[in-house]
Amino acid sequence: MSHPTVFDPLAGKRAGRYELVNTRGGAVLASHVESAFDSTSRRRGLLGRDSVPKDFALIIAPCSSVHTLFMRFPIDVVFVSRDGTVVKTCRDVRPWRLAAAFGSFAVIEAAPGFVERSGVVRGDRIAVRERSLAARSVL
Repeated sequence: MSHPTVFDPLAGKRAGRYELVNTRGGAVLASHVESAFDSTSRRRGLLGRDSVPKDFALIIAPCSSVHTLFMRFPIDVVFVSRDGTVVKTCRDVRPWRLAAAFGSFAVIEAAPGFVERSGVVRGDRIAVRERSLAARSVL
């Protein structure tokens, strides 16, 4: 990722150190964030998993479309631009489907119900911030 993005703090970092927040109000959207920034991890995505926790998000970048071929469960998908602006949301994307958003830079994949629980809507800004040491020790 040669141009600066809202997800740069995640590059090369361990999962569990950062959380995903909505800058409108500061609500924590996911307290466990994984990144998929290389071609192997982007291709794999959530394949091979039986489910993901409600407080989990996988950020895939660069990416403007996803498929759920061979997935074992439905997912919610949020497409965002380089600066973290939500371009599009897709709820309950079932296995064997495609989802895409023109102009998006990254995709956030999460458990079904993520979009509804978080209240994320088009135009919101998503950010990544480091979790406090106390919050990290809970994991």
